[in-house]
Amino acid sequence: MSTTERPNILWVCTDQQRFDTVAALGNPAVRTPNLDRLVAQGTAFSHAYCQNPICTPSRASFMTGRYPSAVGVTTNGNDFFPSREEDTLVSRLLAEAGYDCGLVGKLHIAGCSERAEPRVNDGFRVFDWSHSPRPLWDQRDHAYARWLADKGLDPAEVLRLRDTRKDRAIVPTAEQDNVPPEHHHLTWAAERAEQFVRSARSPWLLCMNIFEPHPPFNPPYEYFKRYRPDDLPGPLFRESDLQHQLRLEKHGVEFQTSPRNPAEFGGRELQAAYFALVEFVDAQVGRVLRSLEDTGQFENTLIVFMSDHGEMLGDHGLVQKGCRFYDSLVRVPLVVAWPGRVAENRQLDALVELTDLAPTLLELAGLAVPERMQGRSFAPLLDGSEPGGAVHREAVRCEYLASLGPESHSRATMYRDRQWKLVQYHTSGIGELYNMNDDPGEFVDLWDDPACREIRDALIRRSFDAFMSTVDTGVSPTRPY
Repeated sequence: MSTTERPNILWVCTDQQRFDTVAALGNPAVRTPNLDRLVAQGTAFSHAYCQNPICTPSRASFMTGRYPSAVGVTTNGNDFFPSREEDTLVSRLLAEAGYDCGLVGKLHIAGCSERAEPRVNDGFRVFDWSHSPRPLWDQRDHAYARWLADKGLDPAEVLRLRDTRKDRAIVPTAEQDNVPPEHHHLTWAAERAEQFVRSARSPWLLCMNIFEPHPPFNPPYEYFKRYRPDDLPGPLFRESDLQHQLRLEKHGVEFQTSPRNPAEFGGRELQAAYFALVEFVDAQVGRVLRSLEDTGQFENTLIVFMSDHGEMLGDHGLVQKGCRFYDSLVRVPLVVAWPGRVAENRQLDALVELTDLAPTLLELAGLAVPERMQGRSFAPLLDGSEPGGAVHREAVRCEYLASLGPESHSRATMYRDRQWKLVQYHTSGIGELYNMNDDPGEFVDLWDDPACREIRDALIRRSFDAFMSTVDTGVSPTRPY
């Protein structure tokens, strides 16, 4: 494929967005007209799984097509991204093949607390970095803060939180808003993305890495007012969840919040704030899609919309993220569109991993996939020639290896096939087993059910075998001894 035939790539990655937050994919409670249009114009995967429920290991994984443990990036707050892994960064590979690469927003493959994220050989010519909408970085490093300052605003004042609690909505009113749309991080990201689309040399890659709907749950009033908490379904919750979560907590399985009945922290109000942020994300994605049309680039642009991991949002009494593997947290939206090359209005339930994204992008760009990439390209599923029930993977994996930072300690893995989800908390000696066909809400843990002991033990063996197949064997042999 020649350079002129290669598609531009618009890769939109949100932060902490659940799989069930797109109206066209089954959630009538949220408004996502632009994502709905993308679903109608492309192929959506209903069972896409991240490889870690925490930001940095997930991002390091899908940027390289390798598992977090293989990359050596298993936690938030890592001091650096390993130099030995730079040659599998998909952005670098595309840049070396002639793509003009840009980043808008966060990258987060290395820790950035109290510093700007250290750059590696990532391939990005444009690096408009803003990890989050907080006034925590020098304006010379923080593109969003500079944007606010250029408008004559004080970032510290604009971005000050009215409430620092992690498990509830920061509810705006007409009189007391959160950050209004015209000054919002999302608006900045869309504006910078539009500028890149209009000025970049083809073929180009734009990674538009949006921070929202990541907490704090503080949407602008303009969007929050569109949702009535009482009209929303509320979190997935049963009273038995509290006993189950407290058992895990007692065994030292960590999470960012302690379990509570969602009625105690306003579960529906939290859902309203989250859906409002998702709708705001949708509006800004729509702006960028229109810029593709305005510049005549839509027909030759491969568009990917996804997220790095999900959010519990009150399900099972939990808010935010940590060492759990509920679908709320590890299953993400994934939509791919490219006019004339990707089948339209198609929804597939094939199991896919986010490790599969990098090899898929390379294949669609006509480039070779490095042997060290562990993901499997799902490009063959995109043109519509395969049947709707085509199998991509027999099972998907997810890891958690002390992933929340320096004080973290839990180690756990998930193995999920078409019917069963197995979770092992390796430092605690306990686990979970769910029949996903009969119990998609994951309320009935069958780990200790004698009737399921045989399937549990078989899944443990399969999970271990799957892990061993992903171990990085290091330097390749070139001699007999």
